[in-house]
Amino acid sequence: MSLQTLGYIGLRTKNLEDWTAYATRFLGMQLVDKTRGTATFRMDDRKQRLVVNEDTIDVPGFYGWEVTDAAALDAYGARLESHKVPFARGSRALAEERKVKDLIVFNDPVGNRLEVSHGAETTTDPFKPGRAISGFRTGPLGMGHAVLHCEKIDDVLPFYQDVLGFHLSDYFTKPFAAYFFHLNPRHHSVAFIESGKKGIHHLMVETCYLDDVGQAYDLATGKPEMIATTFGRHVNDEVTSFYSYSPSEFMFEYGWGGRTIDVDNWTPRVVTEGPSLWGHERYWTTQEQRDVARQLRIGNAENGLRIPLNVMDGNYRPARDVCPWWDATAPARKTG
Repeated sequence: MSLQTLGYIGLRTKNLEDWTAYATRFLGMQLVDKTRGTATFRMDDRKQRLVVNEDTIDVPGFYGWEVTDAAALDAYGARLESHKVPFARGSRALAEERKVKDLIVFNDPVGNRLEVSHGAETTTDPFKPGRAISGFRTGPLGMGHAVLHCEKIDDVLPFYQDVLGFHLSDYFTKPFAAYFFHLNPRHHSVAFIESGKKGIHHLMVETCYLDDVGQAYDLATGKPEMIATTFGRHVNDEVTSFYSYSPSEFMFEYGWGGRTIDVDNWTPRVVTEGPSLWGHERYWTTQEQRDVARQLRIGNAENGLRIPLNVMDGNYRPARDVCPWWDATAPARKTG
């Protein structure tokens, strides 16, 4: 009955046309359907992953989590009931709108609408990206991750861990407090930043090639005001990425090379090296936080912190005989 993945996300926006252009021509999603009030987008073989509804305000709409089947959905409803969490069975019309067989809906303690479903619809029609990209890394890892604001971490941690069944991956407290949670081998599917706010901090999607990220960064540098966080690499999930401002003004992380974790043998830790190995100048933080983050990155450099890349089969070619010292030490690195 446990949650499996982040299946889909819904947004409400004043800027539907801007979102259509951003999702397709910048992120590379495929526009599936567009009416006067709604646009839906594909990332893979699912019929839809992102749903954007026109509204008078820019706010989150819903976060769609998945379970394996109807029995697991019923068991999850029973779990919510045992914790006295009010929920409702989604109507047949809502299930058809979400392109799933069945779902339940409820709110978390800070008002985020959560939906748990099973039986997401797929299609055999090839994915046609909105711009030339290699595709998105999804499947059993889900569509990516959501990082949400919260006023206080303690407002959400017990609910997400004890009630919903998320598992802590790790956390850090400098230059700000952030906690990361997983459901599957993706390092985190949801995280919370203690910012004193509510809403979306950022959403993240992961591409299959690093070049997709670099080319998107080139597009963003043509409009420098889009860039919220510069190109860099995270310490904990090891993603190489940058962040841009979406039409709704929250951030979208565009990344590559995330680690996969062994969920059965994972031990959470406090990350003391800071959020990033290098790069990731965060224009959205205070100057004091930027100074702290920069000093942490400089410390990583001085300490020689290095993290191997996480590369999927098929998108790399090993380089050999380019450095005798490197070749001589390769066996030690593999067994270390």
